[in-house]
Amino acid sequence: MASSTEQCLSELTEKETREKLSHWDRRTEPMAPLTDKQTDSILEIRAAAEESPIPPELPIEDICSLTSRSLRSSFTATLPESTEEVLLHGFQMLELGNERIQTAQQFFSWFSKLQAHMDQDEASKYRKTRDVLYSYQQQCDAILTDVNVALEHLDSLQKQYLFVSTKTGTLHEACEQLLKEQSELVDLARSIQEKLSYFNELENINTKLNSPTLSVNSEGFIPMLSKLDECVEYVSSHPSFKDHPVYLTKFKQCLSKAMHLMKSHTVNTLRNLTAQLTRRDPLGAPNVDNAFTLYYVKFRAAAPKVKRLIEQVEQRSGKIPEYQQLLDEIHQCYLDQREILLGPSINSTMTDLTSQNNKDHCALVRSGCSFMVHVCQDEQQLYNEFFSKPTSKLDELLEKLCLSLYDVLRPRIIHVVHLETLSELCGILKNEMLEDHVQNSVLQLGAFDAVVKQMLEDVQERLMYRTHIYIQTDITGYNPAPGDLAYPEKLEMMEKIAQSLKEEQMKLTSNSAFSDVQLEGSENKKLLLSDPRLQSTVSPADLHGMWYPTVRRTLVCLSKLYRCIDRAVFQGLSQEALSACIQSLLKASDVIKQNKTPIDGQLFLIKHLLIMREQIAPFHADFAIKEISLDLKKTREAAFKIFNPMTVPKFFRLNSHNAILEFLLEGSPEIKEHYIDSKKDVDRHLKAGCEQFIQQRTHMFVGSLEEFLTKVDALRTMAVQGGPTYNLSQQPWAQPAKINDVVMATYRILKNKLPGTLQSMSLYLANKDTEFILFKPVRNNIQQVFQRLHALLQEEYSGEDLQIIACPSMEQINLLLSVK
Repeated sequence: MASSTEQCLSELTEKETREKLSHWDRRTEPMAPLTDKQTDSILEIRAAAEESPIPPELPIEDICSLTSRSLRSSFTATLPESTEEVLLHGFQMLELGNERIQTAQQFFSWFSKLQAHMDQDEASKYRKTRDVLYSYQQQCDAILTDVNVALEHLDSLQKQYLFVSTKTGTLHEACEQLLKEQSELVDLARSIQEKLSYFNELENINTKLNSPTLSVNSEGFIPMLSKLDECVEYVSSHPSFKDHPVYLTKFKQCLSKAMHLMKSHTVNTLRNLTAQLTRRDPLGAPNVDNAFTLYYVKFRAAAPKVKRLIEQVEQRSGKIPEYQQLLDEIHQCYLDQREILLGPSINSTMTDLTSQNNKDHCALVRSGCSFMVHVCQDEQQLYNEFFSKPTSKLDELLEKLCLSLYDVLRPRIIHVVHLETLSELCGILKNEMLEDHVQNSVLQLGAFDAVVKQMLEDVQERLMYRTHIYIQTDITGYNPAPGDLAYPEKLEMMEKIAQSLKEEQMKLTSNSAFSDVQLEGSENKKLLLSDPRLQSTVSPADLHGMWYPTVRRTLVCLSKLYRCIDRAVFQGLSQEALSACIQSLLKASDVIKQNKTPIDGQLFLIKHLLIMREQIAPFHADFAIKEISLDLKKTREAAFKIFNPMTVPKFFRLNSHNAILEFLLEGSPEIKEHYIDSKKDVDRHLKAGCEQFIQQRTHMFVGSLEEFLTKVDALRTMAVQGGPTYNLSQQPWAQPAKINDVVMATYRILKNKLPGTLQSMSLYLANKDTEFILFKPVRNNIQQVFQRLHALLQEEYSGEDLQIIACPSMEQINLLLSVK
C-alpha cells in the first residue's frame, strides 16, 4: 500500500506535473503562462517533495489529504486566478467525493471529469457574453429600423422644402425683375426729363435775353450765361437728337446775343474812358505827368466794372471758340484805346527829352530807356488789372511804343563819332538796361528787351565801324609830332619833376613833427600828403601820359571795346589795332634811332612793347584770328602751260587738249587757312628788339676784342687745315702792345659808356627786375669774351708779354659790370 501510494505520488509529482506544466507554460499558445516566480515555486515544491519522505506514522488518508492540500496550496499559490478556482474545485471534488481514489486510473478518470467540468465552467462566461451581445444586436436592429423610418420622413420633408424653396425663389425673382423694370423706367423718365430740361431752358433764356431790363452787371446774368453754355455744349455733343440743328442754331443765337451784350458793355466802358481823358487833353497831354497819372488812375478805377465779365470770358475761352474770339476783340479794343492815349504822350515826352539832352547822347539814352521801362511796367500792371491771361498783342503794342524811342535815338546814334560815347552807350544798354532792368522783370519787359537789343546791335555796329576808321586814321595813319618823339628829353624832364616832388615830400615829412598847425592850414601840403601817387616814387615810365600816343590810343580803344562787343568781333578788332600799333612803334623807333641814338630807339621800342604786353594780359580773349586766302599758284602755272606748251614735257604733249585738260584738273585754286596772333606778334617783336639791343650793346662794348678773337680763330683754323704754323706773338696785329691798345680801349669804353647805358635803361624801363633781365645777357657776353681772351693770353704769351698787355682781371671786369 505504501509502495502504491509512493508510486502514485511519484507519478503525480513527476509525470502529471511535467505534463501540465508543459501545457500551461509552453512556448506557443500557452494555456496559463507562468512567471519566473511561479516556475521557481513549483521547482522548489518538487525538490522538497523528493527530499522529504512521508512520515511513517501519517495514515494513508492523511497522506492523500495532505498531498491533495499541499498540491492544492502549491498550485493555487502559483496559478492565476481562474486556474486557481478550477483546481480548487477539483480538489474539493477529490476530497468530498464519496469514493476514494485508489488507482491511477481512478485519478485519470476523476481528472477527465474535472477537466470537462472546468471546460463547462469556462464556456459559461462566453455564453453569457454571447447572450449580452445578442441582446445588444437586437437593440441595434431596432434603432436602425427607427433611423430608416426617420430618414424616410426627412427625405419627404426635403422634397417638400425644395418645392417650397423653388416657388419662393421664383416669386423673388419675379419681384426683383419688376423692381428692376420699375427703376429702369424711373431712370428713363429722369433721363428724358434731364435731356428735355436743356431744351426747355431755351424759352427761359430767350425771354431773359430779350428783356429790356436785362443788364450784364445783374446777379442773374452770370448764372444764365453758365446755363446757356451748358445747353450749347450739351446740344452740340448730341447730334443724334431730333431737331438738333434747330435747337443748336437757336442756342447759338442766344449765345451771340449774350456775348454782344458783354462786348458792348466792355467796349463802351473802355471807349468812354478814352473819350473822357481825350476831352480833358485834346492836344495829347501838355502836362505829361498829370496826363499819365490820369491815364492809369481812371483805368484802374474802371477795371472792377468789367473785370468780372472778362473773367467769365477768359474761363470759357479755352472751351468755346466764340468766347476766344470775343476775348481777342476785347483785347484789341483795350490795346487800341491804350495806344490812342499813350502814343501822343510818349511822342511828346520823347521830344521833350531830346530837347533837354540834345548834346548828351548818353543822358538821352538813359532817360529815354528809363521812361520806357516805367511805361512797360505800368502797362503790364494795368493789363493785369483787367485780364488774367497774357496775350501777345500786349507785347506788340509795347514794342510799337518802344519803337518810338528807337526812332528817336537811332538817327542820333548813327552820327556819333567818338568811341568813348559809343562804348558808354553800349554799357548803358547792355549793363543798366538789359542786365539790371530786363533780367529782373523778364515777363514785363519782353518788348523793351527786343527793342533795346536791336538798339544795342546798332550801337555796336556803329562802334565797330568807327573803330576801323579810328585804327586807320589815329593809329595806322598817325603822324607823330616832334614832341611825341622827343626821347629821352621827355623822360628826363619827368624824372626831374618826380625828383623835385620827392624832395618836397621828404621836406614836408621832416617838418610835420614841428609844424602841425601850419600843415593843417596849407591846402597844397594836404594834397601832397593825401595823394599816394606823390608819396611814392614817381617814374616817368609809369605815367600814362608818357606813353607813345598810338600805344595809349590802342589800349584805351581795346579797353572800351572789351565789354561792349562780342568776343569774336573783339578778337578781330584787337588784332587789327595791335598790328597797327606795332607798325607805328617800329616807325617811331626808326625815327628816334636816326634823330638820337640807337639805344634810345631800341629802349623806346622795348619799353612800349612791354607796356602793350602787360596791358593786354587782363583781356581774357584770344588775340588769334583765322584768315582764309585763295592760292592761285597752280592756276597760274596751268594757264602758263596753255600759252607756253614748250615748257611741258614731251610725253605730255600728245595733243593740244592736254594743257587744257591739265588746267581743268590741276589748275583749281586752293583755299588756305592761317592764323594771325597779334599777342604773339608783340612777343615776337619784343624778343627781336631785346636781341638787337643785346647784340648791339655787346658789340659796342667788346666789339674790338671780338674782332681780335675772330682773327685768332681764323688763323688757328688755317693751321689745323694744313696751313703754315704760326706764332701768334709774331703777328703784327697780335703784338702785345697792339693787344694792350685794344684791351685798354675796350676797358675805357666799358668804364665810360656802361653807366650811360644803365642810366638809359633805368630811365626807359624804370623797373629793376626788367633792367636786370635785359642787361644780364650783355654782361654774360662781355664776361665770356674776356674769359676767352684770358685763356688765349695764358696759352700764347709769356709772362713779360702779359705784363705788357695788362689785361684786366675777371674780378675787375665783374666789379665794373655789377649793376647797382
